[in-house]
Amino acid sequence: MALDGRPNTKIVHGEAGYVLEDVPHLTDYIPDLPTYPNPLQDNPAYSVVKQYFVNLDDTVAQKSSPRGTHFRRAGPRRKVYFESDEVHACIVTCGGLCPGLNTVIREIVCGLAHMYGVTKILGIQDGYKGFYARNTIPLSPKSVNDIHKRGGTILGSSRGGHDTSKIVDSIQDRGINQVYIIGGDGTQKGASVIFEEIQRRGLKVAVAGIPKTIDNDIAVIDKSFGFDTAVEEAQRAINAAHVESESVENGIGMVKLMGRYSGNAMVTLRYNNKLIFYWRHLCYVYASFAMYATLASRDVDCCLIPESPFYLEGKGGLFEYIEKLFKENGHMVIVVAEGAGQELLAEILRSMNHQDASGNKLLLDVGLWLSQKIKDHFTGKGRISINLKYIGNAIHGAMAGYTGFTVGPVNGRHAYIPFHRVTETQNKVVITDQMWARLLSSTNQPSFLSPEDIELAKKEDEPTNQLLDSNNQVDGHHEKSTEDNNCSIQQTSC
Repeated sequence: MALDGRPNTKIVHGEAGYVLEDVPHLTDYIPDLPTYPNPLQDNPAYSVVKQYFVNLDDTVAQKSSPRGTHFRRAGPRRKVYFESDEVHACIVTCGGLCPGLNTVIREIVCGLAHMYGVTKILGIQDGYKGFYARNTIPLSPKSVNDIHKRGGTILGSSRGGHDTSKIVDSIQDRGINQVYIIGGDGTQKGASVIFEEIQRRGLKVAVAGIPKTIDNDIAVIDKSFGFDTAVEEAQRAINAAHVESESVENGIGMVKLMGRYSGNAMVTLRYNNKLIFYWRHLCYVYASFAMYATLASRDVDCCLIPESPFYLEGKGGLFEYIEKLFKENGHMVIVVAEGAGQELLAEILRSMNHQDASGNKLLLDVGLWLSQKIKDHFTGKGRISINLKYIGNAIHGAMAGYTGFTVGPVNGRHAYIPFHRVTETQNKVVITDQMWARLLSSTNQPSFLSPEDIELAKKEDEPTNQLLDSNNQVDGHHEKSTEDNNCSIQQTSC
């Protein structure tokens, strides 16, 4: 095991480039903890399932190769470190709202109760500050039976309010020994700090994170819950923008996906110089969400994201492309991810450097700015008259004694990922990747990139490509990929 210079980092090196980034375990700082048979082996629903339990040495490859980084495979173990009547669990939702929050709460409660016989489950109200500022509510399968049909979260949510000492004091005073934290990348950072304080105090408390973000920007995991629902919802807005833009001469349907590179979709219909505002709540979204929504829709003519700079005027600029589409089709649909074009707003941004309660940088409303720029360009010079339309593997892990982890799909299989791995970076759209090339081909839009921008993007991507190449080569020969990415900690092949 190597600590790799970071706290709570467990690295296991195997032969031929195999690396396991393991998650912390209660026995790392509380030795000689007793174990108990997993209650699932006596559960009629699971007793007939062959090989239901995950072997201790099963891992999941981050890439399709037996070499390189692996994570511990998620799932139930034969031995657990909590007896059913000993467990006192709590659930908290933090950050922005997202489709499926109540469903996750319901599944945790029902999973604890039905699979492990847990009866003491608390809901922490209004995010992190609820640990010390608000009442808790008891949760049971009966009380959460229908909550998946409701929007939002029955526990309430908030940003900020993270006081580590007060939170852990509350956990300790209430006798809580399993903490399930639902939230995005900022929430997972808070969960990591809570875990570190619990470990410092030597408490037998498992901390498990469940990633919630429409951004799909949490590092390592393939997809967080709420993403598919958000893409479907975005398609409705895009379809509406397409219909509206087609109905008038030189119509532009603009769908803006808002927030911290994310947020809500504001729909503004501009018709005969009258403004009508509509709001369609799309929650937290990100550039990758804008990209997938564009690919799924097929009605989008231009998608603007933070990772791919664009410019307005001159040859190859956005205005030239809009004019080209007007001549060819008479209308167009633009999808704008919040955070796009911020370099064009640099002067205004320098005068304001504000953050929200979660410490996220507040971004200017690029959609309103861009819509005004388009209007000024085409109507101010009398060129064109336009109409603008601005349109539950966490439970198994905690019971097995793992802590300080986030659970999520990695390379198609669920795994336990150390907090530091999902909080140190964010997923971003790689503009040299095939997916972005597919989008450009789908919309037929220009890339808006100069030759210098393209070379810079390729250089930034070189370290990743070199790492992938080194993982797939042995003595100068490429190794064949494998379909099964489950590997053993003690093996170097799958």
